[in-house]
Amino acid sequence: MSMSESSTESTALPPTLRAERRGDVAILTLTRADKRNALDDATVSGLERFFSAPPDGVRAVVLTGDGEHFSAGLDLTELSERDVFAGVEHSRSWHRAFERIEFGTVPVVAVLHGAVIGGGLELAAAAHIRVAERSAFYALPEASRAIFLGGGGTVRLPPLIGASRVMDMILTGRTLSAEDGQAIGLTHYLVDEGAGLAKGLEIAGRIAGNAPFTNYAVIQLLPRIARSDPAAGFATEALAAAIAQGEDEAKARLKAFLEKSGPKVARS
Repeated sequence: MSMSESSTESTALPPTLRAERRGDVAILTLTRADKRNALDDATVSGLERFFSAPPDGVRAVVLTGDGEHFSAGLDLTELSERDVFAGVEHSRSWHRAFERIEFGTVPVVAVLHGAVIGGGLELAAAAHIRVAERSAFYALPEASRAIFLGGGGTVRLPPLIGASRVMDMILTGRTLSAEDGQAIGLTHYLVDEGAGLAKGLEIAGRIAGNAPFTNYAVIQLLPRIARSDPAAGFATEALAAAIAQGEDEAKARLKAFLEKSGPKVARS
């Protein structure tokens, strides 16, 4: 079923994005294959609108790209002479859009293949889980173009792979392979070519089966706890645990587990 059958005006998408529904999982696809899914202003605005108000009942989102590439980053044809204020505002528009992914209401699984470059890598870093096909490659070529990261990469990438690796990628233009990205923790799963979407849907389906409050607490609180001092982190964790345990769904699931009718942890 297409998302348009169940979406509202608040989630109306530009032609550069396509949304589909698989039960309680949405698939959001970048559809500028002829431009290697370069991100223009309309696409970034569409991402912000979609993740600000996901369709009712969607409990996880898979983010992917049409064609041979996930995203080659900023559409350089849109670069124009801006004064400093306009440049800051343009960067902040990307920050707002990607923040709605990272700190939205549902977990997001990014499926990466081909070019994941510049702003495309910044977009991927805003997702919560990253699945890479073996064709994926990563680069931050901004320095060679006399520009700088503007989509939140300086904030989101260092906690993933370390500030020194990000510095190396920017200063030298070094390209990392899918295997490199997996080895340094940029991605969580590495799969064969063509298997990324199926893996992403499998993971998203598993996530969608969790209690909504637990998923929400993970994406909203865990990053903030990790960045806070330990005392504040422990207090926040205790509050979240107490709220989760008080939910009717948690009580039902714990009862099922104790009665040996709930799911058990097993080796994957």
